[in-house]
Amino acid sequence: MSTPTSPKPEPSAPEALAVPAPATWQLSILTVWHPALGMAVDPVAVLALDAAPDADPAQHVVWVPLVYDDANPWRERLAEGVTPEKVDRWQEENGVCQLSLTDVPPGAADLRHAAELVLDQLLAEVIPVLPPRDGA
Repeated sequence: MSTPTSPKPEPSAPEALAVPAPATWQLSILTVWHPALGMAVDPVAVLALDAAPDADPAQHVVWVPLVYDDANPWRERLAEGVTPEKVDRWQEENGVCQLSLTDVPPGAADLRHAAELVLDQLLAEVIPVLPPRDGA
């Protein structure tokens, strides 16, 4: 009598769909000045870049809801175009706008999905613990 083997996962099983993120993906959290805290820790968007030459799309931005005016400094920067050199410079800068690199979440199906997963995490875990922007 032989021991039954473990069944193979069905192609529709989540484990079968998960594909490792390409090494060319880079995710950054874009933050602005938080008046109540006195530092640039208020997340307003997630910037996702793919440095692969054939990447489509090469970049994607997902914005935190209800912070349109607060995010204007980043909207202005991104409107000028995004290059790896600019991202490197932004990462080194201090001031009203800051950029922090973050890990690609496991299970991201594509670049947009990766950015949305990071935004979901910010909305669930980070933004709720920040004090109100007006300092109240």
